[in-house]
Formats: sequence, structure tokens, C-alpha cells
Amino acid sequence: MNVVELNLFASRVAAICDEMGVVLRRAAFSPNIKDRLDFSCALFDAEGRLYAQAAHIPVHLGSMAYAMRGVVRRFDWAEGDMLVFNDPYLGGTHLPDVTLVAPVFHGGELAGFAANRAHHANIGCDTPGSMPLSESLDEEGQVIPPSLLYRAGELQGDIRLPGSESGLSGDFAAQAGANKVGMARLCELLQGLGMEQYRAGIVQLNDYAERLARNALGELAEGEYRFRDFLDDDGFNDEPVPLEVALCLRGGGAELDFSASADQVRGNLNCPEPVVAAAAFYCFRCLFPEQAPVCDGLFRPVRLITRKGSVLNANSPAAVAAGNVETSMRLVDLIFGALAQALPERIPAASQGTMNNVAMGNVDPAAGTRWDYYETLAGGMGAGPRGPGPDARHSHMTNTLNTPVESVEMHYPLRVLQYALRPGSGGAGRHPGGRGLLREYEFLAPASLSLLSERRRIPPWGLQGGEPGKTGENRLNGRPLPAKCTMSVAPGDRLSLATPGGGGFG
Repeated sequence: MNVVELNLFASRVAAICDEMGVVLRRAAFSPNIKDRLDFSCALFDAEGRLYAQAAHIPVHLGSMAYAMRGVVRRFDWAEGDMLVFNDPYLGGTHLPDVTLVAPVFHGGELAGFAANRAHHANIGCDTPGSMPLSESLDEEGQVIPPSLLYRAGELQGDIRLPGSESGLSGDFAAQAGANKVGMARLCELLQGLGMEQYRAGIVQLNDYAERLARNALGELAEGEYRFRDFLDDDGFNDEPVPLEVALCLRGGGAELDFSASADQVRGNLNCPEPVVAAAAFYCFRCLFPEQAPVCDGLFRPVRLITRKGSVLNANSPAAVAAGNVETSMRLVDLIFGALAQALPERIPAASQGTMNNVAMGNVDPAAGTRWDYYETLAGGMGAGPRGPGPDARHSHMTNTLNTPVESVEMHYPLRVLQYALRPGSGGAGRHPGGRGLLREYEFLAPASLSLLSERRRIPPWGLQGGEPGKTGENRLNGRPLPAKCTMSVAPGDRLSLATPGGGGFG
């Protein structure tokens, strides 16, 4: 392909991912997917290497890109197959993130895969919202190893997904529909291009992305840069959990060694290695040229080293619910902290460093009803060399929207009493950090409540003399709550959350 043809190819495959996302959003039932857009869509080649994605959730996309090759090798694929899985130790991240993968054939030959990953508020956990304060994986919900949901086009009856006791319903059906649209559009592309031109396009796209990445890394000051940061605690004791990276930049490549990070912990801050990869890929994607296609080639120059049995490469069945959402956010702070030493003129101060996970709901066996609500809350972003940090953003690894107040109150027995910016929460500096937000809920019915949050004790750091952002706060009826907790609440109880501000710069 010439340059024009390659750009057209890149645009067409990216558009397929975008359309998959539109279908998934419009067909979904839960506010978490249709309002917050907590899902991601991508295309992979026949060996499971990423070659196109939509601009969705970094922690989904980076982890899928890292793990998909190992997943697709497990099966002898046939037309009409579709795989489902959420096992964090077999290609997933945490149990609520369920992935569906569908092979695409052309002329009887495997051409690639359409895949999407979406967060489900009910994944069969005893605790509504499926984000409990847990100590092992089996406490977090239903573990789905890579299994064929469809075999040769036939829905398999031996897989029971939460909310889909008879047939395939709700958000799972929306995910399957999104993959089917991706398959159809990719078949149309193959019909026009042919298999040889299609494969050549993927090779050229990856090679082009790799050249851009190596050129960008080659412009950085070579050397080794170390940075250390801490998670507040694991929810079961008050000891901070240290994370450490040694970043080596040399010869147009980057090596990140996380071996000095803490051993895996009792709580659920542990994560599988693909989550570490997602954070690293995201940070370097921010440095690479904007026009660089997001594909396997873009990340070839980035090498990761983790230690098995550590909090960043935990052994099964360690709990991982918060690793995907909280540890991933701290990893971004960690990597940017190291990069700031090599690129002081580009890297911002720490952002809020947490997703402020709120999960709640109730099960009424007598009535046969259940409601599950989950959302993450925005906070301040770190200020940088070019200006102040933005206020109240879903930053870095999340990239979701907020849940509109109208949607919350329409779907759940909740009332939102306050939703506002948090004054004075951004770190002071020549460029101040972004402000966090205030959100207060009133419960209109009995419920179970789980909070998984960070930066309640250790604030987001500033850079070049900038002050740290203010730590977050959780309160129930005015009384302080731990950063990580599970409890029962009654009608009339009020939950107040104040999210962290971003660090200041200069």
C-alpha cells in the first residue's frame, strides 16, 4: 500500500471499532454501559495482535492488546464461534469486565477477531455492584474461563451468565451484537481488499507505528530513572503499599522494571500483568505522535518486567477487584513520575490517582428483585508546564463519562443531593492542579454499599515546587468512612464523597 492507501486502511478499520461501540452503547440496558460508556472495542489479526481500536477505556484496551494472543491460541476456531471470558488470570482484568471475542473468516480462512470488553455491575457477586472489599477471587463474583458462548453460530446452553438465565439477554446480548456488526463490516472490507492486501495493510500499519514510537523514544534523554509511590492501604491494614519502577530509556526503546514493588497483598489491590501493560502503554501513547495508529507495533519498543507473586503480577486466586481500577491509576502516576525526570518540559503533576469506585444495591429474595449500581467519580487532573490541571475529569485509565443525575434517580432508589466542584482541592502552584468534585447521595431504600478508593491518605504529588492536591474524603451521615469498606445502609442515610484534586506545577 502507498501512504494514501495505508491511511485509508487505518481509518476504515478504526471506523469499524467506532461503529461497534455505537451499537454496544445503543443496545445496552445498564446505565454503566449506555450512559458512562464503560466499554471498549477493538480488532485483532489472526494471531491476536491488536491493529485497530476505538478511543474507549485505556485499561480495557491496553490489557486486551497484551493478553489476546494467549487467549486466541487456546481454540481451534470455526465460523460462527464467539468466546466469552472474564478470568483475570487467563486474559482478563477483574471479574466485572467481561470480554467477547469473535473470529472473522474470509474464504474459509481466519482473518482476525472482533472483540469488546464491558463492565457489568452484576457479575454474580454476593455484594451488589460486584466491587466488594475482598480477599480472594471467588468472593468477587462468577469466574468465567475462556469458553465458547456460541459454537458455529449456536448459543451454548452450558454457560450461565448473570442476568441471562434463559438465553442471552441484556448487556451480554448487546456485546454479542456489537461483535456481529464488527464481523460484518470487516467481511465487507475483506471483500473489497482481498486477504493479501488486508494482511499487507496490517503489517505496514504496525511497522509504521513502530517507527513512530522508536523515533519518539529516541528523542528522549537516555538513562535510568526511578520513581516510588504508594497506595494508601489494602483495606485490611493501615500499611501503605509501595510501588516502584526503574525506567531505562536507551536506543529508541523503553524498559520498565517493577520488580521492587510490594508483594501481593491480602486485599484486592493486586492485579494481573496485563493491567500493568495497560498503564504502561497508556503513558507512552501520550508521548507518541497523535497520528500514530494504536496497534501492536506502537508498543513493540516498550518492555515490561514484573515479579511473579508481587502486587503487580499476583498469583491466583488473589483478589483483584481494585487492581484494575485503583492500582492501575497509581501505576500511571508512578510511570509519569519517572518520565518527568527525562521530560520535565512535558509531564504533568499527579492527577487524582483514583477512580473513587462506588458500588451499591440490594437483593430481595422474597420479591425476586435485585438492583446493582456502580460508578466511578471524576477528580482533579495534575497541572503541567503549559497550564493548570482540568477540573473534575475521569482521567487516565478510566476515560468514562459520569452517570447523569437524571439517570441515577430514574433507575435506582437514590437521590443525588449535591454534585459540584470541590473548592480549594487543587494543589497550589504557578499552574494550580484541577479541582475534585463533591457528590452526595441519599438512600431511599435499604442497600449494601461498597467503596474502593485511594488518595485518602497520600495526596497526589506536585511537580517542580507545586503543592500536592488535597486528599479525598468519604463520609456517611457526616461520619468519616475508610477508603475501602463494605457496609449496609438504611433509607435516609447520606453518602458524601469528596474526590482528590490534582497536583500543582511550579
